[in-house]
Amino acid sequence: MLKPWLIEIQHHLLPNLEIHSEDPFEPIVVHVYPKPWRLVGSGNYAAVLMHPGYPDVVVKVYAPGRPGIEEETEVYKRIGKHPAFSECLHAGENFLVLRRLTGVTLYNCLQRGLAIPRQVITDIDQALDYAASRGLNPHDVHGKNVMMLDGRGLVVDVSDFMKSEYCSMWDDLKNAYDRFYYPWVRGMRIPGFALNVVRKSYRKWKRFRRARGTSRSV
Repeated sequence: MLKPWLIEIQHHLLPNLEIHSEDPFEPIVVHVYPKPWRLVGSGNYAAVLMHPGYPDVVVKVYAPGRPGIEEETEVYKRIGKHPAFSECLHAGENFLVLRRLTGVTLYNCLQRGLAIPRQVITDIDQALDYAASRGLNPHDVHGKNVMMLDGRGLVVDVSDFMKSEYCSMWDDLKNAYDRFYYPWVRGMRIPGFALNVVRKSYRKWKRFRRARGTSRSV
C-alpha cells in the first residue's frame, strides 16, 4: 500500500513542478510548484520541498539532466539509520523522499548570534567518521550543510559522499572554530555580507593553494 505522501508526490507535486538547471555551477531554478507545497531550498542538483500535511518528510527532486541521484541513493543505503543523518524513505526515478531534519545551519547560527557548543562539532566529526567507516568519503561539508538542534550536530547534505577526491572543507571549518570562535564571539550576530566576504576569501585561498601545489609538482 502506497504511503499517503507518496501518492501526493506522484499525483500532485511532480506533474505540477517545473525546475531547470540553467547553469551547472549555480543552484537549479524552481519556476513553478503547486500549493500547499513549500520550497525548502535548492542546490546545484536538486530542489527540496515539503508539504505541511507531512511535516516529517521532505522531497528532493533532481532537475532534468543533473546527475547524482543513483550515488545519493547508495550513500543513504550505506549510512542506514544514524541520529546525525537523514534517512531515505523512498527512491524514485528522479526524486528521493527523506526524513526531515530540523535545526539551524551553522551558517545561520553565526548570522543569528546563536552560540555553537563544541558538542555540535564533535557530533558532526563522529558522524563523518561513521560515514567513512561505511566506505564513504565526506565531501562538501560546510556551514550551510550541517545543523545544530538542541545543542547537537546534524549533517544535512550527503549528495557528494561518493566522490573520491579529498575535501578539506570540514577540517578547515573545525580549524576556524578552534582558532577564531572565541567565547566573546559566540553571542555576536555576524551579518550576511561579512560571511560572504569570508566565503569568497576562503574560495580564493583554496584556489591559491591548489595552484601553488600544482606549480610545485611540475
